[in-house]
Amino acid sequence: MPLLPFPKYEKLARRLRGLFLDKIHNTPLQFRSYIAYWNYQLNKKNKSALAAKEHYIAEKPNYGAGIGHQLANWNTSYYYAGVYNLLFAHFPFSNKKWEHFLGFGENETSALALLKNPGFKKVRLPRFNSENQEEVALVGKIIQSYRDDKILFLLEQDQGYMRQCDTTADLSRKFFAAGARKENKLFYDAGNFNIAIHIRRGDIVAMKQTGDANWQERWLNNDYYVSVLKQVLLLLTTVRNIQVYLFSQGNKEDFPEFEQFSNIHYCLDTNAYDSFLHLACADLLISSKSSFSYKPALLSKGIKLCPANFWHAYPASPDFVLVDDNADFDKKKLADAFEYKNIKSTKITG
Repeated sequence: MPLLPFPKYEKLARRLRGLFLDKIHNTPLQFRSYIAYWNYQLNKKNKSALAAKEHYIAEKPNYGAGIGHQLANWNTSYYYAGVYNLLFAHFPFSNKKWEHFLGFGENETSALALLKNPGFKKVRLPRFNSENQEEVALVGKIIQSYRDDKILFLLEQDQGYMRQCDTTADLSRKFFAAGARKENKLFYDAGNFNIAIHIRRGDIVAMKQTGDANWQERWLNNDYYVSVLKQVLLLLTTVRNIQVYLFSQGNKEDFPEFEQFSNIHYCLDTNAYDSFLHLACADLLISSKSSFSYKPALLSKGIKLCPANFWHAYPASPDFVLVDDNADFDKKKLADAFEYKNIKSTKITG
């Protein structure tokens, strides 16, 4: 059930605006088509500014996209609130169930309430390249050029933040402190060592079938996951009651390579909410080239083995181990991760 009205024309409006933003990208109009930019030009010589007591920033999630994409939108505004020393305002996710499940809006100021508040000035910011420090700095100067007491700065639709991982500690804290965690119904046995594997299939299978070349950068063969899993199990020979849960789409027959494991559980009909929860709560997660398992990896308190060749970054943390496209990774680092989590494993030296 939608949390917000999602008119039929909104998807078209977003598409048209996206085409416009792509058209002006890397042209003078990228910034000059915004009133905010000209406010900066008119006020940049003014050295005095009011204290930003109620200067907020927010980004409306793309309600036509999946939850991984929406989380990236949300996380972008949360991150830039810190970068620009602004207060954060929360836009809800596309439906009430995700909003409650994630709990990210708990104890946060509502962006919808600020939008309706006539006492707040609304300022749309130009879309910028998060990897271009000159553009990041320019947007900071635009923000600082405003003197009003109460402002809601709105990031442009689908404003990017490529790294996505600098807020990991806050995201994990918010998720596990959310009221919805009291309603968790995990099918993991707490006495077992639970390994979750996410294999991205559904959407990229469709892309592959329709000839969309983008499927290749998102695809990892079943053999990749089997190889990673075998290497993990070799380090856990002293750990009892290991159970492996495979989260994906399709049929059991699509994953014949996993029949060799007697402790495998196929979670192919598990809904998105339960899949997300179990990926985040696993003792060890083997993620895919997908935002759907990338976000649970950021939230997780367990060990994560993640594709190194991915469009977002990972925290410099001992419980993240990066795996190349050939399923190779630093075994010593994984052994150190087990030690970091007080899990007995085969010792590796050198």
